[in-house]
Amino acid sequence: MTKNEELTQHYNTHYVDLASERIGGETLACSDDFFAEMENLLKPGRGIFIDDKYTERGKWMDGWESRRSYGRDNGREYDWCIIRLGIPGVIYGLDVDTNFFRGNAPQTVSVEACVSEGQPDASTQWQTILSQSPVDAHSQNFFEIEPSATANTAWTHVRLNIFPDGGVARFRVYGEAQVNWNEFVDGELIDLAYIKNGGKALLVSDMFFSDKNNLIMPGRGKDMGDGWETKRRRDPGPDWSIIKLAAKGNVQKVIVDTHHFKGNFPDHFTLEGTVSDSDDFTSGENVNWQPIIEKTKLYAHREHLFLKEIVADKAQAFTHVRLNIFPDGGVSRMRVFGHRVDK
Repeated sequence: MTKNEELTQHYNTHYVDLASERIGGETLACSDDFFAEMENLLKPGRGIFIDDKYTERGKWMDGWESRRSYGRDNGREYDWCIIRLGIPGVIYGLDVDTNFFRGNAPQTVSVEACVSEGQPDASTQWQTILSQSPVDAHSQNFFEIEPSATANTAWTHVRLNIFPDGGVARFRVYGEAQVNWNEFVDGELIDLAYIKNGGKALLVSDMFFSDKNNLIMPGRGKDMGDGWETKRRRDPGPDWSIIKLAAKGNVQKVIVDTHHFKGNFPDHFTLEGTVSDSDDFTSGENVNWQPIIEKTKLYAHREHLFLKEIVADKAQAFTHVRLNIFPDGGVSRMRVFGHRVDK
């Protein structure tokens, strides 16, 4: 595994890409995107290259690319793009990916952040979280951010600055969601596993076909790739996924959705919960997992609602849950609705 692969795995394991378009990240404005649209910055995966694809403006590129400005009398010293984070949060790392931008990557980049209830404007106060730093062409460029330097602020927007111009394929903003609990009314059932509410997929037994975070993403899965799917086991299993809940809470309702999984859905599942001050479950020891839903049948391509199947006391609170699937297979989404008790 290369260093960049290790860093990608580290950030995807411990943090959430707060800017991802899948969770509502949005490019709001940029100085220039003549060659390639700013919206490409937040797309899944890494940028691709199609050798003979051109547009009326020039070479088609899978990223954000501005026109040449250096040395020209156009009043621009650098280009910039403002992004609204899909989830406000504390930022721990950045990935400025210049994949396939070999002769047209920027020389350096900087990143600023702000807290704004509405659209940032001329009066917005931006704070630098990454000072101007060199980047390599056709490469993932990772930058670690020290949150204590910005008082662990939950940022709502970031601004990517590229010097003097050029192209960036993808931009990732890794961090931890900070939820404003005042946006929920007293007594409201909250999906405590939901990524936009602060839930986090910590650890899975296997994610050979698709990513663990898909399980708690918004909406229903668009296809089998937009779920959590394990490879075929040759033993009784189970495969499992551990989710850190957005807050300590009880469990009143559970949804397990096998949407699109028709020939590879799990036969049965169980759901367990525990209370832990730690997110380290790698050893698997000394964890008191308690049943929430005992072994229950699942069906293909169906959204399953569980109410009466919940065996845990409705007042019992958990910080983490573990979904066990027997023996293996794919689940599109899981929702864990309850009341937050740790206020």
